[in-house]
Amino acid sequence: MAGGITDTGEPYSAFVGLVYMFNLIVGTGALTMPRAFATAGWVLSLTLISFLAFMSYMTTTFVIEAMAAANAQLRWKRREQDEQINDNDSTSDYSDDDSTARGRAEPETKPILSVQRSGGPVDHFDIAERVEMGQMASMFFNKVGVNMFYICIIVYLYGDLAIYAAAVPISLMEVACGNHSCSAGAVKYNDIDACWGSVTRKDAYRVFLSVFTVLLGPFTFFNAQKTKYLQILTSLMRWIAFTMMIILALLRIGAGAGEGHPPAASLAGVPNLFGVCVYSFMCQHSLPSLVTPISNKKRVGVLVLADYVLILGFYALLSFTAIFCFDSALIHDMYTLNFTDNCHVLDVPVLRYFLGLFPVFTISTNFPIIAVTLRNNWKTLFHRDGGTYPWVVDRVVFPLITLVPPIVVAFCTHNLESLVGITGAYAGTGIQYVVPALLVYHARRHVEPVTARHAVNPHRSPFRHAAWVWFVVLWAIFCLMFVTANIILTDTKK
Repeated sequence: MAGGITDTGEPYSAFVGLVYMFNLIVGTGALTMPRAFATAGWVLSLTLISFLAFMSYMTTTFVIEAMAAANAQLRWKRREQDEQINDNDSTSDYSDDDSTARGRAEPETKPILSVQRSGGPVDHFDIAERVEMGQMASMFFNKVGVNMFYICIIVYLYGDLAIYAAAVPISLMEVACGNHSCSAGAVKYNDIDACWGSVTRKDAYRVFLSVFTVLLGPFTFFNAQKTKYLQILTSLMRWIAFTMMIILALLRIGAGAGEGHPPAASLAGVPNLFGVCVYSFMCQHSLPSLVTPISNKKRVGVLVLADYVLILGFYALLSFTAIFCFDSALIHDMYTLNFTDNCHVLDVPVLRYFLGLFPVFTISTNFPIIAVTLRNNWKTLFHRDGGTYPWVVDRVVFPLITLVPPIVVAFCTHNLESLVGITGAYAGTGIQYVVPALLVYHARRHVEPVTARHAVNPHRSPFRHAAWVWFVVLWAIFCLMFVTANIILTDTKK
């Protein structure tokens, strides 16, 4: 996540890039969206999610433009360094006075998109090298801005890990303690209900959380890499599970057995819906890894727009089938649980266990990767040029401060709707709105003085006017104020 330029990886087509982006965005957040739709109302939810999809698409185009500007900036610096080396090599042929005169005659700043010595124009804005968001922040922000960026992404990753750490034990608890007799309809259990004899469901959740920590926690102390085949497997399982839930809900509604009667609008559910939607459209921090390997980037903008339209339609289909199939009060924070504890909806044991364990397999493979990413961001935040960390700090302290907080949060609460809502509403707002807007604003200011006047960034955002940037920033501030005020009012009423 953080760091400099790395290898771009094996190139792939624009269509494959579209599929990768779809799989990245449609993740755990989608499983909490039906519950958020049910509490906020279907009209209000559809309106808000459509607007937030538009806002996320806008900031995605901002990040892509900033990536192109970062590539141009790096090429300009390399050219400047090459020219300085060439000038230093040629000083041996001239006297000091001659070289001084030549130095005064040369301009200090040259356009980076001028014709090269080979005689052909070069597209310096080509996104050929992967520049992560942390590197872009270092290039375009001052020291305070860089630190704020890392703090924001660290908080977001902590929230991500807390959600993952809670989602897996919840799924295991429901499989172990849920309704498997097919003798009753949908049941929503309480934490104090029995699971195994005197062991309550809450106790079982904490047991599974402890096992999860022991098995996956050690990966935080080492490097973890996502393999291509593991990604393909998890993506396949995701598609099967989501398609199965949509079809089952449609069949139940078509048979006249739908129990849902959601309200049109409920303002009380807006804060959580906002956080869930922001979290569910999060991809900006991974765009450098997704876009850079695309072999032909001429149609990237069109494909990104198509991706967002498809994802919006997918979220609407999943959520609408859920809220009209199940009673709003019985929709779980983790939507898969509505199929594992209701045998009238799905009475095939193998499929019910598959949906119940689906989050376990997919989320467990992501947890070590997110943990290592967070650990590396901590290291980058405190890193000083030329300095190294002692072995204990590097191998023990950083992994512990990465692993312990989210596990503690998961022990204290397993309310996924709140965890997703808070993560998306606060840290997610910064990563998805504020950082991309400020990146593209400063990228434009950095690149313009050293580019030819006729140079045009082919990857520039359709939202080119500075007013769009400030609109995004003001929207983010408004959202943070609204969510905070609502939380305060809710706590006051309690």
